[in-house]
Amino acid sequence: MLKQPTPRLEREELEKYVRGFIDRRAAFLQLVRGHGSPLYALDKSSLIARGREFLGVFREKFSDCQPYYAVKSNNHPEIARILVGEGYGLDVSSGEELQTALDCGATAIIFSGPGKVDSELELAVENSGSVTVMLDSLGELNRLERVAAGSRQPVRAGVRVTTVESGIWRKFGTPLEKLAEFFQEAEQCRHIQLRGIQFHISWNMNPANQVQFLMRLGEALKDLNPEHRARIEFLDIGGGYWPPRGEWLQSAATREGMLHTALANAAGSPFDHYKNAAVPLELFAGQIRQALKEHLPAEMQFTLFCEPGRWLCHEAMHIIVSVVDRKAPDLVITDAGTNAVGWERYESDYFPVINLTRPSLRENECLVAGSLCTPHDLWGYTYFGDDIQPGDVLLIPHQGAYTYSLRQHFIKPLPRVVVMNEPGGPAPGPAGETA
Repeated sequence: MLKQPTPRLEREELEKYVRGFIDRRAAFLQLVRGHGSPLYALDKSSLIARGREFLGVFREKFSDCQPYYAVKSNNHPEIARILVGEGYGLDVSSGEELQTALDCGATAIIFSGPGKVDSELELAVENSGSVTVMLDSLGELNRLERVAAGSRQPVRAGVRVTTVESGIWRKFGTPLEKLAEFFQEAEQCRHIQLRGIQFHISWNMNPANQVQFLMRLGEALKDLNPEHRARIEFLDIGGGYWPPRGEWLQSAATREGMLHTALANAAGSPFDHYKNAAVPLELFAGQIRQALKEHLPAEMQFTLFCEPGRWLCHEAMHIIVSVVDRKAPDLVITDAGTNAVGWERYESDYFPVINLTRPSLRENECLVAGSLCTPHDLWGYTYFGDDIQPGDVLLIPHQGAYTYSLRQHFIKPLPRVVVMNEPGGPAPGPAGETA
């Protein structure tokens, strides 16, 4: 581990990133003047730009491609509505998310996830014109047939196949070796139209794992009954594409940092930041296209489904907090806690805390803590600014993915959501959760 250390986040890249938000400080401060603090700032222009970029890249590589936004990555309804308006379908994982998708006017919905209960299947059947159910097991296939038969309603479906047959990931989908059995069993289900295959691999810094699984899938498809293979209208390759800036880490989250911690050593300096690099989206699309061409039966014609979530919404939401107490030069308390993101994220992940009130590219050591009654309520170990005092407005940028969806009503109220509408300023709204 120590001979192969995690790459450092270069200072030039970090300062360029921080400078971009300092240049936009007036827009963020305007939000606080109009709506108070703390806030989730939903960056509509960034979301639209990312949505159009993903569509452009994948539709350049694939003539027949339909992306579905993974609602679980950020379940604020406005994000779903915006992306539906940009041509996306919605990927949902529960009856609650399915109802959100229907309320957003989505007409292309895929319903994934294990353990769908009968009431969720009933909602899918009621809206079968818009919903494709991704079946997770033979048991779920038979339950969906029973529900659909009761309504005398045909349902379009796909089968999710397992990408890892051991450990905790085997909870998802059907083993690849049982794919033929699944299609044979589906033939007996008169109300289910099995038309596709789905798989998903998470946390992809590059497409290597997706390409490797497509090799395995290709072999399974070659062994499939040709009549069953001819019925496949879509292949859903899931999501998991990491955003282009890569994964930024605190010292303690690196492999060598974990080793030092286990040995009761200091994990590293608070000024040490690390980066696991991610490849550009064009490389994902290009290598996946090549793998499909090389490994899948040549006669197969299908629509490519994909489920970007993190890649789309990561940059689409920021968190704004204010300092309420300066307990020491290197310790401040803010007006919001990390219940706003739902987990102790900043002990492992690194995002710069930017003082918008006293902006500077100078990074200072300071424990920037939240106001919850837990020592793990932490925004960061440093901040960028000339100083930090009560009343200062702090920005934690790019908090769109797997934060808002995981928020918890724990001790303190949650921030309001304000939709940014640059360059004209925030969109007006009611005094409820979203403004």
